[in-house]
Amino acid sequence: MATSTLLTIDDFELLPAEAAENHELVEGELVDVSGNTPRHNKLRDRLVALMLSWMTERGLGTAIAEQEFDFLGNAHGPDVSVLGPAKAALLDLDRRVQRFVPDLAIEIASQSDTYEGLIAKKERYLKSGTTEVWLFSLRTRELAIYGSHRTLTLRGADVVSTDLMPGFSIALEELLQGL
Repeated sequence: MATSTLLTIDDFELLPAEAAENHELVEGELVDVSGNTPRHNKLRDRLVALMLSWMTERGLGTAIAEQEFDFLGNAHGPDVSVLGPAKAALLDLDRRVQRFVPDLAIEIASQSDTYEGLIAKKERYLKSGTTEVWLFSLRTRELAIYGSHRTLTLRGADVVSTDLMPGFSIALEELLQGL
């Protein structure tokens, strides 16, 4: 019987770029995460542009897309990650997988995602120390927000905000306009 060797974060870090591209490390195995649509990518890019500009103007940290972090030995790259000033200072510009977790992790459901898979990822993020997780569904045009202080689902004219970015807010329908 053949046995397989499970990968560690360090093993994943050493993979050639073409082997690691479009993959996450989950429970020691590479999982394909390719295939995002332009609709998905446009929301991701819109979020990064809005958040990065807002945070930079106020010296409150940074926002970054698709950066991988070590979530309890698993390498995940949330669609958008928000880092407050303390975490932004830890960003190693030469490392594929950051050895800390973001303050806010945002996932946009893709066609290949399952509800169970997204919930498992959300739980892993929170258990790893991420303060808040946002799960977007472009199909239902909803945003579910999970954190230690709140769990809620936003729709339509509901306002998107977070204590991690005091004063930042945008109506969900405005954020999703044209998508």
